[in-house]
Amino acid sequence: MPNFICNTCGTQYAESGEPPTTCTICQDERQYVKITGQQWTTLERLQLTNRNSIRFEGPGLIGIGIDPPFAIGQRALFLRTPQVNVLWECLPLLDEAVVLAIKALGGISAIAISHPHYYSSMNEWSRIFGGIPIYLHVADRQWVMRPDHAIVFWDGETHVLGSGLTLVRCGGHFDGGTVLHWAGEGGVLLTGDIIQVVADRKHVSFMYSYPNYVPLSASAVERIIRAVEPFEFDRVHGAFWDMVIERDGKAAIMRSAERYLNAIRG
Repeated sequence: MPNFICNTCGTQYAESGEPPTTCTICQDERQYVKITGQQWTTLERLQLTNRNSIRFEGPGLIGIGIDPPFAIGQRALFLRTPQVNVLWECLPLLDEAVVLAIKALGGISAIAISHPHYYSSMNEWSRIFGGIPIYLHVADRQWVMRPDHAIVFWDGETHVLGSGLTLVRCGGHFDGGTVLHWAGEGGVLLTGDIIQVVADRKHVSFMYSYPNYVPLSASAVERIIRAVEPFEFDRVHGAFWDMVIERDGKAAIMRSAERYLNAIRG
């Protein structure tokens, strides 16, 4: 039986003979159902109409996307270090070419994902690379639509993936909202849209719902800042192509938080 994938958010579901009636992720107030109604595809169909794209993102980082864009349109990041190779975020699609390319670059040791909107086809990615672990924060367990033995639910405020690699729970967008800090290359923070790099690439923002324009509270933003403040980093890589702050990233986040808090407090 197929594993159906939601066309709007890209989440892959457990096997079923018929598509689910609704997408649990899209029914949540942080997402939406398109005016045309709920629509579904499968990995096999996606492989016929779309392909993975690869692009150098920065030292030690390779971006992986989908062309043409599909669902939310995020790109994943393949992070290579001497000790461990991590896929940060995930995608609904993986094709043969991207699998061969990643294997030629040393393969993936683990997958880590910021929040449920990017769980997508995480089990497919895990299995093709040998059943590697998928690290998700336990606070978001309820949003896993396709359970698998490879999923590792970590708890607490930080979790070390390897030398110089730390998952940091920020909350905010989701209770288990997570960023990944890499101590290499002068310090790098991979944020997904838990901390969203914005168009000027000099600031970030914070939202409970991006498509529905629901902001986070002051206390939620303050919690995010407390979570990342102990870590040193220069670059910040957001969820989408080209959304990168190349230098002084920590200062940009702190400055942006002050601007945000001033705005919502009037």
